Amino acid sequence: MNETCAAEPAYPWLGHYPEGVDWRAPLPPWSLTDAFEAVVAKFGSHRFLDFMDKHYTYREVGRQVACLAEGLQKLGIGKGDHVGLLLPNTPYYVIAYFAILRVGATVVNFNPLYVERELIHQIDDSGTTIMITLDLSVLYDKLQPLLGRTALRRIVVCRMADCLPFPKSMLFPVVKRAEIAHHIPHDDAHLTWSSLTANFGRPKPVAIDPLEDVAVLQYTGGTTGVPKGAMLTHANLTANARQCVLWFSEARPGEERMLAVLPFFHVFAMTVALNAAMLLGAEILLVPRFDLDDLLELIGRKKPTLFPAVPTIYTAINAHPERAAHDLTSIRFCISGGAPLPQEVKQQFEAGTGCVVIEGYGLSECSPVACITPISGQYKPGTVGLPVPGTVVEIVSLTDDTVVLPPGERGEICIRGPQLMKGYWNRPEDTERTLKGGRLHTGDIGIMDEDGYTAIVDRIKDLIIAGGFNVYPRTVEEAIYLHPSIEEVVVAGVPDAYRGQTVKAYVKLAAGASLGEAELRTFLKDKLSPIEMPKKIEFRDSLPRTLIGKLSRKDLLDEEKRKAAGEES
Repeated sequence: MNETCAAEPAYPWLGHYPEGVDWRAPLPPWSLTDAFEAVVAKFGSHRFLDFMDKHYTYREVGRQVACLAEGLQKLGIGKGDHVGLLLPNTPYYVIAYFAILRVGATVVNFNPLYVERELIHQIDDSGTTIMITLDLSVLYDKLQPLLGRTALRRIVVCRMADCLPFPKSMLFPVVKRAEIAHHIPHDDAHLTWSSLTANFGRPKPVAIDPLEDVAVLQYTGGTTGVPKGAMLTHANLTANARQCVLWFSEARPGEERMLAVLPFFHVFAMTVALNAAMLLGAEILLVPRFDLDDLLELIGRKKPTLFPAVPTIYTAINAHPERAAHDLTSIRFCISGGAPLPQEVKQQFEAGTGCVVIEGYGLSECSPVACITPISGQYKPGTVGLPVPGTVVEIVSLTDDTVVLPPGERGEICIRGPQLMKGYWNRPEDTERTLKGGRLHTGDIGIMDEDGYTAIVDRIKDLIIAGGFNVYPRTVEEAIYLHPSIEEVVVAGVPDAYRGQTVKAYVKLAAGASLGEAELRTFLKDKLSPIEMPKKIEFRDSLPRTLIGKLSRKDLLDEEKRKAAGEES
């Protein structure tokens, strides 16, 4: 940041920053390739990856990165090329990620759960010509029909068995035979990982401009809801990873174990569980898919110290019937992101583990972390904490975005900092609108207090306007969460002929709990105004989630639209 000393006193958080964390810490531009090479040189013999009990040191991963980089260069892959990763958390993902960056190309993250329509859109929009994936039918069979029909021209196929330890590597092709794609052609459109890495690992050096060269094209609904690629440069991603490392001032380089249960294709996991872990010289415990029983067993056996997750994972652990039988006390710090963290979930998880759970806030467009609650010092429930080092958070007027509002007033959260994206891929108008005035306009409504702590009130697009009054779903959800029988809730605005919109709560009760509409409204009577009180309450056995496990308001509203269309017909 190039903030002047004269301007700094205007930032309220400077007088309340956590001890040991320097907001003014220098964050010079740095490429992810140079960062990785520096860490390999420093922690070469330290364990980097643990995948289902197969271990890789930093030096071993560095050698494999070099081999894949040489293989990619022989294919003509370099600057300007977009290489897709359709992979769960495996060693292949980590090696491919750093190899693609080393040759100057751009990583395009694809969600392995995408359906064909979503794959086609992202392949063609990004111009992804080559994709790296596993030899599993659930992945390969979705990709193969897209060769030639889309921009995709080549598929690199990785054998799942090859990244497993003995004897799993021998048993997998037999035990999991039905899950393996056995009809992969031998043609120019298909390459094997083993053939691509069969070389001396001597790629040609590539000059990377950290400020200009795009490291990752991260697809997001963004602030306008249309999937588009946020262009995250090398400097964006190294800055955000270093901001997270600075925040964890008590972290021990070369000694931490990062639990990577969140998928790396999601920007939160990519930055915190991969990039920041790498900068710390940490060991990464790779989890290819979330299974609660398996996760609890792994924590007890592998003793992770750092655990980033979304609130639903912490909620699931708290609610596990045999939670007390599992030792989770190795975990020192947790960072929750992706959705608001209910206070009850935080407190219960901390009580059961002895760890500190902090909450982060951000967007894909800022790599993604902008604010985090302090690890030590003052904690303010209901806030997402303070801006990370080098980051300026401002609340601007909803009617005039050139006006920065004083503490205590509600407006749009805007962000400035070295982690802000270069822009949206091939979408100059969206870029101009989102990065207007040099700020990232988040689309989130928030309030900053006199100490610099930001509270998110809601999304601008999620705002409920009932009879001309503004109702913020998060405010209603927080009140409902106070009831001990509530496990999860989503509040949304549904169409209403008289009021325009009305407030509806979708509620999942805790196991064994019993609660009726009248009883819940009585409980909420002194916690919500009449305009905020849910006019409709629907009790459900489960609530829909996004692909990374966040509760999905969008899916519930889509259900409402389908119901309405069915009634009209």
